[in-house]
Amino acid sequence: MLRRGGRLDRPNRPPQKRRDVGASAIEHLADRAIERTVAGRRAEYGAEMRRIVDHTFVLIERTGSLDPSIREILAESGLSTQAFYRYFSSKDELMLALLDEGRRQLVDSLERRMARATSPADQVRAWIEGVLAQASNSAVAARTRPWALSEQRLAELFPREHMASVELLVDLLRPPIGRLRGNDSSDRPRAEGDEATLVYQLTFAVLRAHLVARTGADSNEVDTLVAFCLRGAGR
Repeated sequence: MLRRGGRLDRPNRPPQKRRDVGASAIEHLADRAIERTVAGRRAEYGAEMRRIVDHTFVLIERTGSLDPSIREILAESGLSTQAFYRYFSSKDELMLALLDEGRRQLVDSLERRMARATSPADQVRAWIEGVLAQASNSAVAARTRPWALSEQRLAELFPREHMASVELLVDLLRPPIGRLRGNDSSDRPRAEGDEATLVYQLTFAVLRAHLVARTGADSNEVDTLVAFCLRGAGR
């Protein structure tokens, strides 16, 4: 349409949207390069953390002390101070990670023992025997003793993290104890005074006493402790 004066009157048209053609090949290649870098760095950091943890375990077992200096840890692992503080804000934080690692290894061992048991009472016995076995084997006792003696200090420094690792062990007891009582204790609130927690506290108190004395629980003591815990659980 022509306006007065001969100018072309163009109709109003909505602005055209820019066609979405997706990411360019360069962008795809850049993203892939970043992903490779991050994955490689994650693997590298994971390997360094595992190296610190494993060598600290070796150092503690060899010296029998849960108080190695950071200098000793770095000398054992062959890593730098910068590498250590990249992952841990303090030595106590490393000790907490080690305690949690040890607890998880114990949980795996107890699960295997309990899986072979044929009744709830036998599962509770398998759990107690597995815990106390840490004092009977000299090599295992050497690895466990420093942790047992320093557990309270770590619990005070890191109460939430410490309780989370304790719950891993206590949770193994709740289903069999619940069946002994004719209910499912795994559905009950996790009160501090529940039967599973008390069995944990009593069994680990016996374990610590043997680790300090450098002795092991004999079959009579194990039988007595198991019978006591089963009676308390309502069998």
